[in-house]
Amino acid sequence: MKWGIFFSVLLGFAMIGNLDLFAYALYALLAVVLASRFLSQYWIQHVRSLRLCSTTEATIGDKVTVIVEVHNTGRVVIPWLLAEELLPNQALYHDRPPLARSGDVVKVCLLWPGKKQTLVYQLKCNRRGYFPLGPLVLETGDLFGLHRRCRISSPPQYLLVMPKPVHIDGYDIASRRPIGEVRMTHRLFEDPTRISGVRNYEPRDPLNRVHWGATARTGTLHSKVYEPSTIAGATVLLDFHVQSYPSRDEPVRSELAITAAASIGNALYELGQPFGLLTNARDAVDRIRKQQQQEAFRDRRSAHLSGGRPSKNDRLRPVHLKGNRGVGHREGFLKTLGRLELSDGLTLSQLLIEATCHLARDASVVAILGQLTPEMVISLAELRVRGFAVTVLLNVHTASDFQDASAYLMAEGIASYHLADQAAIETICRVAMLR
Repeated sequence: MKWGIFFSVLLGFAMIGNLDLFAYALYALLAVVLASRFLSQYWIQHVRSLRLCSTTEATIGDKVTVIVEVHNTGRVVIPWLLAEELLPNQALYHDRPPLARSGDVVKVCLLWPGKKQTLVYQLKCNRRGYFPLGPLVLETGDLFGLHRRCRISSPPQYLLVMPKPVHIDGYDIASRRPIGEVRMTHRLFEDPTRISGVRNYEPRDPLNRVHWGATARTGTLHSKVYEPSTIAGATVLLDFHVQSYPSRDEPVRSELAITAAASIGNALYELGQPFGLLTNARDAVDRIRKQQQQEAFRDRRSAHLSGGRPSKNDRLRPVHLKGNRGVGHREGFLKTLGRLELSDGLTLSQLLIEATCHLARDASVVAILGQLTPEMVISLAELRVRGFAVTVLLNVHTASDFQDASAYLMAEGIASYHLADQAAIETICRVAMLR
């Protein structure tokens, strides 16, 4: 609209003053502007892109190769095209970034009709997380710089980097003294090798349950009563509130908590025990879905700004995985841990008020805490009073901090262990087995 008014004023001035050459120059300039506008629009509409990832699920230490192909489907050569693959800033810029990139993600090229250009880069997964790869930003325009067109192409794909569990030798939560004393309230499983007594025979009892010695002595049928199995498993209670992990220790302490949770779940899987998860963390899938609903990129600048803008961490719905066994449950457990992010929502005390009903009665509760407050001590003590077996792993940096915090837990009869570093994970579980 502004260009039209400008040309109209100049053309009127040329006609009034009988400036023929000036009017001719205006017509030529107008033709160039219209042609540039048309070609820029044509070029950007006839560019197609395709992204190929070697994998979308990886573990720490893996390398992922990404190939982005840009095709010119039109009949006119594109004199210049800028293709830029957007990657999250928080994943690339750090002392030790979660994703170490090698290769170029920006390319400026001449694109002939029917031809294609490729972007190839590789990502090394140094830390777990849920990272968007893309979208691809395309920009082109005329050679005079009068018109530029930008388009978002190839919607993002998401790379899930799962935590790498620490192998725990000798971890035996199914021993006679697992982590915490388990008060069995439901005899869902019975151990046929351990007889606790006898009772009168019932019509539904199988023959192998009949206690023939007691039957012979009394003259009436009696059946064996077995002790409940100690295969209880555990529910990992993970505190992932942002206030529990000071910024000076991040991301080391929060990643250590995730590694400990993954290691315990993996050890229980190998032993065939049920394991679950309850946490106040935020699922990265929810954050990305919320950003997609609120944001629309109009140019490269807005797309770049969105890459480093965090959204509010206000999740109020707990992340809960019901206790189960099997390969599929283990994969779901690790994937969930890989997507967790620190949240400003529920504190641990609020989480237990909202979601205590989700804790399995016959499973130990292994709480992984970044700090210990009086409210947390009260909440964990209430769990123990209700009959839950509670063990706490304190994810604090120094031994003095652990001693100060563990004194409050000891007063409530709750066992606690110092989660100082990754090497302590195996030691903690081995001590818990032998105590």
